Order: sequence, then structure tokens, then C-alpha cells
Amino acid sequence: MEQTCAVDSAVVPVAVVAGDPVLEAGAASALRGHPDLVVVPAADAESARVVVVMADEVGREVLDLARSCRGAVVLVVADLTPAQALHAVLAGVRGLLRRRDAGPERLARAVLAAAVGDCTVPPDLLDRLQGGGDGASAVPALAGAGLSDRERAVLTLVAEGHETGEIARKLCYSPRTVTTVVHDITHRFRLRNRAHAVAYALRAGLL
Repeated sequence: MEQTCAVDSAVVPVAVVAGDPVLEAGAASALRGHPDLVVVPAADAESARVVVVMADEVGREVLDLARSCRGAVVLVVADLTPAQALHAVLAGVRGLLRRRDAGPERLARAVLAAAVGDCTVPPDLLDRLQGGGDGASAVPALAGAGLSDRERAVLTLVAEGHETGEIARKLCYSPRTVTTVVHDITHRFRLRNRAHAVAYALRAGLL
């Protein structure tokens, strides 16, 4: 059976940061059960490839923390609006989960996706953002250029948290083709990474 994603066949170091010690302990315990992850203390978060941040809401303090983290950030909050999701992704957050949905398997999946540069957004937020509501205004440059059907299909699966290999299998492409499609999107629109591409495509109503 194929592993979900262990970069270079090694476990992914992950730290959990939370203001509530009970939440921190619960998330750390859930992640320790996954064979591809190793939990490091919050005090050593700088050494982690992925940092799980537990918070009540997406506020300035949380966004500043996401920008300052050396590793990829997975944000778990009580609730999310489309506008908050966009702000978080644009701040560099690579995984977004509502607390009620952050069971051990979904949380581990978001962490592993973040470790390889993918971006995970709750499916219902993708649906709501397609309508451009709740502060998700269009980005003219991206909207004017548009995306091809292939690019849209790949980026949608990236936004849902699928890894390159999974996307290739679902769309019957080679992994190299998927990587090339994502690279072309980020290069054409001068975006920083996959997460940035997902955020702007959502904001432009292209997904």
C-alpha cells in the first residue's frame, strides 16, 4: 500500500502551538499516532517542517505568527469565513481546518499536504468562494487571463489537499505534468507558491 506522503522516506517533524494547553495536548496526541509524523515540542517549533496552530479565530496575531513561522503552517480554528480563509492563505497558511473537522486523520492529511507545499481548504469554503461572496472580491489580472480546463482541474484538487501523485491518478496525468501545470500557473501570474495560486484563483472566482 502506498504511503500518503513521507518526504524522502522520512517522517515529517510537526509542532503544535496553542494558547490552550488542553487543545495543544489533544492535537499532539492525535498526530503522534501517524507513522509519517513525529511531534516535536512547541518550544522547538522552528525545527519543525510543519507547525499546527490552534486558535479561536483568524486574527492579526495568528496571521503574524503564520508569516513568521519557518515551517509550513496548518491553522485549526473554531470557525472560518471565506474572507478569513483568503487572508490566512495569503499570509502563507497551507492548511485550514475547522476545529470540529480536525480529527486525527484529516489533521494528519493536512499536515502531510502542507509538508510538500500543497494547500488544504475546507470544501464548503471552496463552494462559497466560487460565488465571490463574503469579501472575496475579484482579482482583475487573474480573472482576465483565466485558467484552462486542465489548470482549473489541477488547482481545484490542490486546494482540496490532494498530493501530486493523487492528482495525477485522478486526472490520468503523469506527476511531472501536474508539477508543470502548477509551475506554469505560479510563473504566469507571478505567484509565490501553490498556496498563493489557490488563494488568487479562489478570489478571482476561477475555481
